[in-house]
Amino acid sequence: MANVLDIRRRIRSVVNTRQITKAMKTVSAAKLRRAQEAALAARPYSQMLTNVLKSLVSRADIYDPITGEPRHPLLAGRTEKNIALVVVTGDKGLAGAFNTNILKMVSKFIQSKPDENIDLECIGRKGRDFMRRRFPMAPQRPEEPAGNEAETGGSAGQSAAEAAPKRAGRVQITGEYVGVLGKVDHNFANTLSQGLIARYCRGEIDAVYILFNEFKSVIAQRLVAERVLPIKEIGEVDVQMAEEASEEERKQRIEAAKTAHVGLRAMDTTAVDEAAARFATLPVDYIYEQPPEQLFEGILPKYVGIQIFHALLESVAAEHAARMTAMDAATSNASDMIESLTLIMNRARQAKITKEIIEIVSGAAAQ
Repeated sequence: MANVLDIRRRIRSVVNTRQITKAMKTVSAAKLRRAQEAALAARPYSQMLTNVLKSLVSRADIYDPITGEPRHPLLAGRTEKNIALVVVTGDKGLAGAFNTNILKMVSKFIQSKPDENIDLECIGRKGRDFMRRRFPMAPQRPEEPAGNEAETGGSAGQSAAEAAPKRAGRVQITGEYVGVLGKVDHNFANTLSQGLIARYCRGEIDAVYILFNEFKSVIAQRLVAERVLPIKEIGEVDVQMAEEASEEERKQRIEAAKTAHVGLRAMDTTAVDEAAARFATLPVDYIYEQPPEQLFEGILPKYVGIQIFHALLESVAAEHAARMTAMDAATSNASDMIESLTLIMNRARQAKITKEIIEIVSGAAAQ
């Protein structure tokens, strides 16, 4: 049996660990509330942007009247040969299986596309480190030529495929972004979307997917892989893969949210959504400063950027929720361990006292 002094030291160590995990749970709960507020604050802009585009669709010649094909390149789909996959993970650990589940789904996505070339855009340190160990970095692109050549993807006699750099493998890393999730900036999402749009318009990639942890509330979370480009229908989410949380994970989230005093369900925004939706459905002939076609072409890239921005916001909120749940479980396990060690210490102390009494009695009887 262990020494009583050693057991006391171990109990003291576990108590200190419990204080740390409890504090981390409180911090994660506070960050989760702020992340939820940030996602909610960005919703009116996203909703109005979507409804403006819906309104423009009915007022502009978006599709060719003869062939029925979309005139804007972001709406035109083609056979997928080269795919860009944006993977959103966390920069830090201690969040349970949050990053592991995302990386497992990335592997499933890659396996589901055995004949396509995949370019990985890694957002988050955990995803970047995982991908670096398995896939090579893409060769650096040559500097874009000035003038119209940058728009067409090469010189007049050079195709987009010939202008593109050679691949390092079927799956390669084309972008790494670390430290951008501490404070999600719309400018970063907009810059990332502009780069992806430019590559899509040049024909370097045929589709853009984003894989992240969708967060609606502490209970309503799931892993999703959404297709961002080409745009199938404005205002509709094109989910290609999805994985729901298990019942055990839901119970753990509920218990952690209750003790941290975090709301379990998403805020009701039905009234705000209905008010924004009226813009696209009202029988009003709006007067635009620019022609509707020109306005549609200018706003549609922003729609792609706001989709990526929302994915980043939801991923950050989901990470804080996962860390809050993991720290709640760690605190509970530490409390159980303290109780177990205390019981062992009491037994050891009782055995020591009993042994000393037996020795005293034996010595007295020998005299």
